[in-house]
Parts: sequence; structure tokens; C-alpha cells
Amino acid sequence: MSFARCILIKYGELVLKGANKRRFERALSEDIARALAPIGAFRTEYRQSTMALTMEDDANTEAAFDRLSRVFGIAALSIAYPCEKNLPDILAVIREKIVPTLGGYRSFKADAKRSDKSFPLTSMELMQEAGACVGEACPHLSVDVHNPEVTVTVEVRDRLAFVHASRVIGARGLPAGTSGTGLLLLSGGIDSPVAGWLMAKRGLRLSALHFESYPYTSERAKEKVLTLGRKLCRYTCSLDTYVIGLTELQLALRDAVREEYFTLILRRCMLRLATRLAEELSIPALITGESLGQVASQTLSAMAASDAATPLPILRPCVGLDKDEIVRYARHIDTFETSILPYEDCCTVFVPKHPKLTPELEKIEAEEAKLDLDRLLDEAYKSLEKIPLTEEA
Repeated sequence: MSFARCILIKYGELVLKGANKRRFERALSEDIARALAPIGAFRTEYRQSTMALTMEDDANTEAAFDRLSRVFGIAALSIAYPCEKNLPDILAVIREKIVPTLGGYRSFKADAKRSDKSFPLTSMELMQEAGACVGEACPHLSVDVHNPEVTVTVEVRDRLAFVHASRVIGARGLPAGTSGTGLLLLSGGIDSPVAGWLMAKRGLRLSALHFESYPYTSERAKEKVLTLGRKLCRYTCSLDTYVIGLTELQLALRDAVREEYFTLILRRCMLRLATRLAEELSIPALITGESLGQVASQTLSAMAASDAATPLPILRPCVGLDKDEIVRYARHIDTFETSILPYEDCCTVFVPKHPKLTPELEKIEAEEAKLDLDRLLDEAYKSLEKIPLTEEA
């Protein structure tokens, strides 16, 4: 008897949606198609808030599973074997397909879910049958119902039964674009890639903007940021990234404004430029990696002064996280090691020794009045460069 395998995909928050649930499901299907496009063709069936996805070339199943584990909107996924809804076929799948994968484990438990209540066995009876089958075939495994190393699960659904022992937690969250779009201010540091990932997880489709200060920042610093963008593409599939040069603006600020206001005014200029780009792209919100109190420019009053420079909302998903928490996220999404590479960042150029901690907006505006700010911003914006990124390129 031969049993083809599939990837069983469980929805997360999507099951809680009401009348617009179908819109979220369509968005998830589109994201799945984008994620699997480099691998190969597949077919899907939808049953009871679960998707069964089968690769046309079974050799691509593991690669597809890896990519799907990073698609937002998927709560959990398993490599499963579908079969007819009868006990002999279910036990045959366990013996032929599941048992050979259990050699490296020491403990197990069996689980059963019976969505089809017409199935002749109760969930408990089916669980006992599955457990007895595994125990007989694998005498080296002990039963541990509280903390097993592996769980063998049988799901009896409306048309088929599915057997699996490889459940993995997915990326969760909401499919891309279902919450709108956001422009991420992407530096070379630890925080901003995490901020982008957190907002993508909440359903925002991202574009990114990076500021450079050549020759004070190098091509290697720029490539570092593009590498971070490509790592984010493992979750977003693509990321249009824009680069603006700030060198002349920073030199003008250095020469004209009081040192303690330099960083804050530079930040406000970045937000003005980001707003211009966002409005051109019809993006309604900006995203930053700021964490309250982490540095001098991230005090409450400094953030308020920054907010005053743009009419757009600024989303700060890291604002309540400490550095250890942000680093854990960065390690999880594999951006940390790239972020700590020792290449310059435009925000580290001309850093004041004693930045203003509690700035007053009137004094900031008085310092800005010393500059021909509109001209400087126009000149900086002329350097705008677009770099489309994908995971592969």
C-alpha cells in the first residue's frame, strides 16, 4: 500500500475572522504561492480551517516545508500522510510511514482528533489504537503523556484521515498586506530589522528606507543593510529597499546647529524624507526600531519631537522591549550576526558627546531655522536609489 505525503497547514488568527475571513484566506494563499514559486508546482485542498498542500514533485516537500514555516498566517504545519477514514489504513500509515521516523526518540504519546463525529471510534479509542500500534512496533519508546519527545497524531476529517508526527509551530500572525503597508527605516543595527519583522507579522507589507553617509559610511556598510533586507525577505518574499544619501545634510547640521541637538534634528530630517517617499508610494505609516529609553534620542520627549516632524503615524513595535528581548528576536530571524558586523552607520557619524535628553520643540525649531532646510532635504532626496531585494538575490 502506498501513501503520498502532504503538508498539513493550520491557520492561526484567521479562524477568528468573521465576514472578511475569505479575504485573509486569499491573502494567505497568495503568500504561499509566492513562497513556493522558486521550488515547484503544488496543489491544495481546504478543509475545516486547514489546508492540505501536496507538492507535485515529492522531492521538494522538505524545502517547501522550510519555506512555509516562515509564512505569516500559518500557526502550525506538519508533514502528514492522508489515508481513507478506516482503522486498518490509519494503522498501516503508522507502521509504514511514521514508525521508521521514530528511531531517534525515547518517549512518545499518541493523540487523536475526530472532526467527523460519524467515525465509528471515539477520539480516545482511536488514540489508544494508535498508541498500541506505535508501542508494539517501537519497544524502545516509553509512553510520556506530559512531556513526550514526539507525538503521533491522527486527525479524522470530513473526507480523509491524516497521520503525522512532525508538527512545527509556524510564523503565526497575519498574511502580508491584510493590515496595509508600512515604510521601515532600516539601519544596520539590531533593532530595525526586528521592528520590520514584528510589523510584517501583524500583516503589514513592507518597503524599506536606508540612509547612508558616503564616504563616512562605506559600501560594506550599505551591503550589510542589503543583507539584512534579504534576510527579512525570507519572511516577506521581497522587499523594495530605497537608499538616500545624507552626507551634505549632516555636514550642514554639524556646522550650523548646536551639538546637543544634532542627532535629534538629523532624526527629524530622516522622518521628513521618509514621509516624502511614503507619500509617493501611498504608504500610510512609518516603522522604526526605537525602544523607549535605550539611547538619548529615544526618550519620551525626543520621540515626541520626532513625531512632530511628520504627519504620518510612526509604528514602534520595539518600544516596550529591552535589549535582551530584541536580541532574542534578532537571533530568531537570523539578523543578529549581520547586525553586529563592525561597519559604520550614518547615525554614528558626528555623534554629539552630550545629546539633549529632554528637548523642547521650540528650541529645536529655532536651531532648524539656522538652515536652508528645504533645499538640503531636496538635494538629499535627489540621491534616492531603489534596490529591489529578494531572498535569492
